[in-house]
Amino acid sequence: MKLTYRPEIDGLRAIAVGAVILYHAQITIFGHQPFEGGFIGVDIFFVISGYLITSIIIKELVTNGSFSFKHFYERRIRRILPALLFVMLVSLPFAWTYLLPSSFIDFSKSILYSLGFSSNFYFHYSGQQYGAESGLLKSFLHTWSLSVEEQYYILFPIVLLIAFKYFRKYLVHILILGFIISLVSAEWTSRNYASASFYFLHTRMWELIAGSILAYFEITLGHRSKNKTLNLILPTIGLLLIGYSILFFNDRIFHPSLYTLLPIIGVCFIIWFSQKDELITKILSTKLFVGIGLISYSLYLWHYPIFAFVRITEFTEGYLVNKIFIGFVILSFSIISYYCVERPSRNKQYKSLFIIPTILFCIIFLIIVNINIISKDGYTKRIAEILQKNLSDKPWNLLKNADNVNCSGNKNGCIFNPLSKKKLFIIGDSHMASLAFDLKNRIVKKNYSFIITRGCLYFPGFNLVNKKTNKIDENCNNKYFAKLEKVLKNQINSIIIFGGRFPLHLSNHRFDNTEGGIEGGEWDHRYDSVGGFETIQSSFKNLISNLSKQNKIILIYPIPEVGWNVPKIIINNISNKKLSWIKKYIAENYITTSYDVYTKRTKSTFELFNSVNNENIFRVYPHMLFCDNLIEKRCIVHDDINIFYYDDNHPSTKGAEIINNLIVKEIDKIELR
Repeated sequence: MKLTYRPEIDGLRAIAVGAVILYHAQITIFGHQPFEGGFIGVDIFFVISGYLITSIIIKELVTNGSFSFKHFYERRIRRILPALLFVMLVSLPFAWTYLLPSSFIDFSKSILYSLGFSSNFYFHYSGQQYGAESGLLKSFLHTWSLSVEEQYYILFPIVLLIAFKYFRKYLVHILILGFIISLVSAEWTSRNYASASFYFLHTRMWELIAGSILAYFEITLGHRSKNKTLNLILPTIGLLLIGYSILFFNDRIFHPSLYTLLPIIGVCFIIWFSQKDELITKILSTKLFVGIGLISYSLYLWHYPIFAFVRITEFTEGYLVNKIFIGFVILSFSIISYYCVERPSRNKQYKSLFIIPTILFCIIFLIIVNINIISKDGYTKRIAEILQKNLSDKPWNLLKNADNVNCSGNKNGCIFNPLSKKKLFIIGDSHMASLAFDLKNRIVKKNYSFIITRGCLYFPGFNLVNKKTNKIDENCNNKYFAKLEKVLKNQINSIIIFGGRFPLHLSNHRFDNTEGGIEGGEWDHRYDSVGGFETIQSSFKNLISNLSKQNKIILIYPIPEVGWNVPKIIINNISNKKLSWIKKYIAENYITTSYDVYTKRTKSTFELFNSVNNENIFRVYPHMLFCDNLIEKRCIVHDDINIFYYDDNHPSTKGAEIINNLIVKEIDKIELR
C-alpha cells in the first residue's frame, strides 16, 4: 500500500541525521560543544519509522483485509541491507590498514552482529558506553539503532496483525498500554541499568509506538488535525522542543527516560499538525531539507565509520581544511550510495531474483571474511613488527583462568598454584591487571600462590557510585570490600601488592598532559562513605597499617599517564613501513610527557603512600623507569624497539615486564628475610 508522500517527513529526517552527525563530530566552539544532545536524532528516526511502518501495515489490513509478510520484509531488506553492506565492504580495507589486531577483531565482531541485527546486544555486553571516547573509534557502533529497528520490524507486525484480527476494538488501547509500559521501563532502567536502557528494544519501543499511535489515529479518523490554530502553533513548538533537546541535552541526563518525551512530543507535533500552508512545514519541505532527508540513511551509515577512521589516523587534527574535506567526503559517499545503491535496490524494476541473491552473496562474503579475521587473531602479521610485539592485545585481558575467563572481569578473581602455602595477592584496578599476566608467570615459578582479586581499588567503608544514576557499582562496593577484608585479615606472612590508578580516584579527574593530550570523557564516579571513614585516604591508610602488622605490603606508586593514545600515534606513522624506516622514525620521534605534570598529578598519591611506613612495607616506583627528572624532565613512552604503553594510561606488555622487574626485586628482598 503506497503512502501519500509528505516532504516534511524527509525534512525531519534531515534534522535527525544532522543532529547525530554534529554530535559525533564533537564540534567545539569557545570550549563548548553546542550539539551535546544531538544523539536524540536517533529518537527522531524511531518515531518516524514507527509512524511509517504502522501506516503501511494498517492501510494494507484495512484495504485488503490481510497483510503480506513476504512483501513487507522484502521492502525492508531492499531498504536497509544494500547500503549497509556497501558501507561494510568499503570499510574493510581501511580496517585492514589502520586497526590494531584487537581492534580489528572488535571491528569484525561488530559487523557480524550487525548482519544479524543484534549489534545492540554486542555493544551492551562488551561494555561499550555510547558517546565515550573509545566508542568513537568503533566503526559500526551506530548500527545498534538499526538492530533495534529491525527487531521492532520483526516483532511488531506479528503483534499488530494478531491484535487487529482478534482485538481490533482494543487496538489503540494495546498500543497505548505498550507505550506506557515501555516508557516506564525506560525511566526505571535508565536510572539503574543505563547501558541496557540505551541499547535494548524494550526501553526504545515507546518511541516507535508513539509514531504507531499517530498512524493509527490518522488512518481510523481519515485525517490528521483539522484545528487551524493548533496547526499553526504546535509545529513551531515541536521544532523548538527538538532544537532545545539538541542544544541542551547531554550524555549526563537519563536517556531514554521521561526527559526524552520532550523531543518525542516535538516530533509528534510536527507529524500530526503540519499542513501545507504552515511555516515549519514549508521550511521542512524545502529542497535543501528534503534533499538531505532523502540521503539521510546513507549519511547515517557513512558518517560514523568515516569519523572513526579519521580519528584513528588523526587526519583532521588541527587542520580546518581537512575537516571540511571530510565533510565533503561524507556527503559525496552518501550521494553516491543513495543514487547507485539505495534507489536501484528499492526500484521494483530490479526483480528480487537479482537483488536478493546479490545481497545473500555479500552477506556470505562478509561472514566468511570476518570469521576468518577473528580466527586469525586480527592478522597480526599485516602490521609492523614493533606493533605485533608490543600491542597485540589488551594487556589487562591476557590473564585467564582454567575456564578461559579473563581474570580482570571475573567477580571472584583468579587463583593460580593454590596448593602453595606462600601467598601473594594482587589488589587494584586495570593497571594492576595489566601487570598480572607476566607477573603471574614469574611468581608461580617461585612457588607462590598467585591471587588476583576483582578489578577495584580497595577502600573499605566506601561504595563506588555512579554520579549520574547514583547507583552503587555492582563490583566495587563496601559489601565486596568487607568480604575481601575478612580474607586479608586472616592472612599471616603473605605478600599483598596494592596499586592502580590512584591519581584518578583521588582527584576525580581524567588526565590532561597540558600539551594537547587529553583523555576523553569525564570520570563519572565518586566514593560514598558508609560510616567509619570520612575519606578514602583515611580508609586506605588504616587498611595498610593493619595488614602490614602480619604481612608484607608492596605499594606500586603511580604509573605515568600519557594523555596521547599511543597505539593511534604509532600506527598512524609507522604502519606497513619497513623495519629500518620504523627504527629511524622512532629514534627521531620519541613520544614523551612532562615529568612536572606527573609530579603534580600524583602528589596526593605519593603523600598517601608515604604516610604509611614500617619495616613490612616495600615500595615500587614505576616512574623511575620512564621519567628522567634530572635532565630533560620528561617521561618517555617508547624507545627504539619497545612501546611501553598500550593506550593513554595502561602499560603495554613490554611496559608491564619492566615494571614487574622492580616488583620481583622487592619480592626477592622479602624472600631473603
